[in-house]
Amino acid sequence: MTLIRSATRADVGTILRFVRELAAFEREPDAVEATEPMLAEALFGERPAAEALIAESADGPLGFALFFHNFSTWTGKRGLYLEDLYVTPDARGQGVGGALLAHLAGIALDRGCARFEWSVLDWNADAIAFYRKVGAVGMEDWTIQRMSGEALVRLAGR
Repeated sequence: MTLIRSATRADVGTILRFVRELAAFEREPDAVEATEPMLAEALFGERPAAEALIAESADGPLGFALFFHNFSTWTGKRGLYLEDLYVTPDARGQGVGGALLAHLAGIALDRGCARFEWSVLDWNADAIAFYRKVGAVGMEDWTIQRMSGEALVRLAGR
């Protein structure tokens, strides 16, 4: 049986391990810059930037979800944005991902969110098929824009 619970400070090491495993799965194994202290501050510091859920069984952690709130001016309500969803390879196909998504959907409803959103890599056909199966709709007319590093510094004029 899978239990979904809010992460605690004691889970930071597990969360970082899962983030690294997810990065490797997403073909970016060396891209993770986060450290345990950084995640501890982001999740449990004075002004938390995000929240996390842990999926576990009696045998230990099976996966995690990391999320935060965004806001839609069109709906006038906040939304819930899923940054990371990861299930260990051995636990895939056992309903863990669906349990995490269902739990997040409940949080979104409980908090009055108008939307529950996330991104998925276009080559991850299994994930896309799963998301369609649970009712998610792809935003075909939208693309993600990102700015970081030198471009961010240059635009800020610093």
